[in-house]
Amino acid sequence: MGQEIKKENPVIIYNVFPRLLGPMSKWNSHLKRAKEMGFTWIYINPLCYPGFSGSLYSIKDYFQVNPVFLDTSGRSADDQLKDMVAVAHDLGLKVMFDLVINHTAIDSVLTESHPDWYLRGTRGGIKRPQVWEGDKLVATWGDLGEIDNENSSDRDNLWQYWKDLLDYYLVLDVDGFRCDAAYQVLPALWTILITHCKQQKSSTTFFAETLGCEIELVVALAEAGFDFTFNSSKWWNFNDEWCLLQYRENAPLAPSVAFAESHDTLRLAKEMQSNEAAIKMRYLFSVVYSTAVMMPIGFEYGFKRKPDVVKTTPEKWEKINIDLTQFVTDATKLKYQYQIFNEDNDIQLIDVGNQRVFAMLKTSNDETEKALIIINKSLKTHRHFKINLPDILSCEVKQIQDISIEYSLDAIPEELDYSLRPAQLMIFYAKTTNYFK
Repeated sequence: MGQEIKKENPVIIYNVFPRLLGPMSKWNSHLKRAKEMGFTWIYINPLCYPGFSGSLYSIKDYFQVNPVFLDTSGRSADDQLKDMVAVAHDLGLKVMFDLVINHTAIDSVLTESHPDWYLRGTRGGIKRPQVWEGDKLVATWGDLGEIDNENSSDRDNLWQYWKDLLDYYLVLDVDGFRCDAAYQVLPALWTILITHCKQQKSSTTFFAETLGCEIELVVALAEAGFDFTFNSSKWWNFNDEWCLLQYRENAPLAPSVAFAESHDTLRLAKEMQSNEAAIKMRYLFSVVYSTAVMMPIGFEYGFKRKPDVVKTTPEKWEKINIDLTQFVTDATKLKYQYQIFNEDNDIQLIDVGNQRVFAMLKTSNDETEKALIIINKSLKTHRHFKINLPDILSCEVKQIQDISIEYSLDAIPEELDYSLRPAQLMIFYAKTTNYFK
């Protein structure tokens, strides 16, 4: 049976963490590597001029570039931005910028020119974002000031400012936006901004950062016009029900992006103590679980040091711990080859008679493809299972392929009696045009 080739590029996102790379003119080899591994998008954390803390997410001036990302060639900041985007486009990569409009740096230029754009605290000063756990205050972000996008007395001009910012990015030929803490911004504003962009460039793609959101907020963002949301499958233990419940509730609203690690999480190589099989399994699962997948720079080399939005510098680039570039390449190819891995579709859990073995059956939205994913949840121990593949995949055995990235079977048995290696992930695929009951 031949492979199913997708006609359009899938959404496979490589997160270029700019503090790790320095001036944009030095990014070319990294963008080329992303392309060679099969990525179709690069997502870049904020490049804007930061406030006193130096944090990428504490923006002082949206229309100025952080000097650490500029070289000394004498070319203007805008020209250097355009050059970087052009290099990505020449490689066939789309470019996604981080959009942060729920807060600015507390020393932003806007706090003086437009103080009425900010929320006020109990003492009248600009409100700092806070994190609460019930009635307990966990953290206060002293370098940030919260924007009042909903009730500002000068809301029309505030919203126009965000439109102007997006226009500036569109002139740079940016293809999409990852919208930081999208759930903290009024959905009506997102509708206006998304519509504004798509009227100028219909292919502009909006990704809502929705981690930790209640489903009602995700619904509101999907209705506001977002093209993608991010899911929380990275934290799934393959036991609890919450992950599939969220997936099923979200699927009809907007396709989702999965990831095995992000710039906000521990490096998986650190978390898994360099267990190569476990690292591979978590990445491969993120590839096959959702419509889109994201991977941060350095994952392919088993980096262990968590990116820091303030302290990371190019000198923190690590030596190769585990070279996963070929595995990542082979895994991402599944997105190109099989439509079923480019959808949030129907997923059913399968009982294989062993609680330490996870199995799920994906059915494509047009019901012509099925994929059975089997995972050994144990990271250090072999686990055995026994199943009838044709019964589960609703097809004849000759229609079944083992498309596992590693340890694929030479022949597909009707009765699969198998001992999984630690953290092994198997994928059985069937193009099921003729079902039998």
